[in-house]
Formats: sequence, structure tokens, C-alpha cells
Amino acid sequence: MSTYTQIIYQIVFSTKDRSPIMIKDGRKRLNTYIWSLLENKKCHPFMINGVEDHIHIATSVHPTVALSNLIKDIKVSSSDFIKEEEIFPGFDNWQVGYGAFTYSIKEKENLINYVINQEEHHKKESFRDEYIRLLEEHGIAFDEKYLF
Repeated sequence: MSTYTQIIYQIVFSTKDRSPIMIKDGRKRLNTYIWSLLENKKCHPFMINGVEDHIHIATSVHPTVALSNLIKDIKVSSSDFIKEEEIFPGFDNWQVGYGAFTYSIKEKENLINYVINQEEHHKKESFRDEYIRLLEEHGIAFDEKYLF
């Protein structure tokens, strides 16, 4: 029997100390880089986008890939890329930790649109409020003192 999965993840993490240093021009290059990294790991990216202080990745993950290892690889590799290419002056690193939320295939288009519209979305909701909302919507218990 073969392995079949259909799990879509929304992965969210921010810059260290949520520093608003990811300028718009550099984000496209970063997103393209992460997209290629995901494809090289046999994942299927659907959308990558973010704002000045955090990023959202909508992707499926190949069943042979551990999510925590994938996110570690994304963070380490993209951090090196950002520093080598100097696309975000002042970039120090990514935050410790991440959020990963699962979605059904029926929710894929809504998730993609949500990620596409990050700039518009964050005119109304802060990253802090968004992240807490995502945790609550997905039934994830958390202690706020460890979030930020």
C-alpha cells in the first residue's frame, strides 16, 4: 500500500523580537527562495507572503518530511540567504518557535486568499492579535507569557 496524505499547513513565524525589517521589495525574493526550498523537500507550496515582521507559508508537506525539521531548515537556510544577499538590513534572525495550523483541502482557497491579503489584513489586526486568534481558532492551549 502507498502513502497518501492531504494536509495543508499554515506556518507562521516572525523576525526576532518582531522587528519590522522585512521591506516589501525583499519579501518577494525571500518568498521565491522559500518556495524553491519547499519544492526541493518534495513539499507543495500554495502561497507565501507576509509583512514587515512575520511570514505565512501555506503548503502541504511530503509525508517523509518532519514538520519541525522542515521549519528548522526553512529558518536556517532563509536566514543565511537574507544575510548573504543583504535583502533586509538589520535582520538578526527569526524568532524561536513557530505556529503551524492544519487545514482541510476544502479550506485551501480561503487559506491562500488569507495569505495573499496579509498587507491589507494587518491594517486592521496586529500580529499579536492574529497569532492569538489562530491559536484559539485551532484549539491550541497556550500561556501568553511565552508567546511574545
